[in-house]
Amino acid sequence: MTPVLPLGPRVLEGRHIRLEPLSDAHHAGLIAAAADPQTWTYIPIVHFKDRLGWMVEENAQGRMLTFVVVRKLDGAVVGSTSYLAIAPNDARVEVGFTWYIAEARGGATNPEAKYLLLENAFAAHYNRVEFKTDARNARSRAALLKLGAREEGTLRGHMWMPQGYFRDSVYFSVLAGEWPAVRTALEKRLAEMA
Repeated sequence: MTPVLPLGPRVLEGRHIRLEPLSDAHHAGLIAAAADPQTWTYIPIVHFKDRLGWMVEENAQGRMLTFVVVRKLDGAVVGSTSYLAIAPNDARVEVGFTWYIAEARGGATNPEAKYLLLENAFAAHYNRVEFKTDARNARSRAALLKLGAREEGTLRGHMWMPQGYFRDSVYFSVLAGEWPAVRTALEKRLAEMA
């Protein structure tokens, strides 16, 4: 196995968005962007502001690498996404804790963010990039399938949600051998959105 390289921190830049590693300078913009309670319907937090300190600590310990999603058109913070469950010995990483403001959903933001994160992970010699989502989150499940990720199965009663229920988590993944075809399809899709 080829040894994996560090995933960052580094800026990942696309046509529509820029993924910037989380820093203190982003805190106010993230808190403002996270104000819509509907953003957290399927994410295991209630108040983003309360979770920000945890994210900073996880990043400092190397257990997580959080990116702030910045819209290039106007420099606005429109969300966040992270590498989680970073397992270099197994060449495996999860992409998750992804959220966007309402106006950034449904366009180029999410496919481009996922493209940048996948490209970065596979360039660093990771073999597997995985995703998980709440089984109730039809929008997220559809987006992952449209991205080209494969659905693998459901972990029933997987995690307690502060919204008051045990969540079933649906897992998806893209493997290094699948990435060339997934990349081509994503690049075509993003070019059509330009």
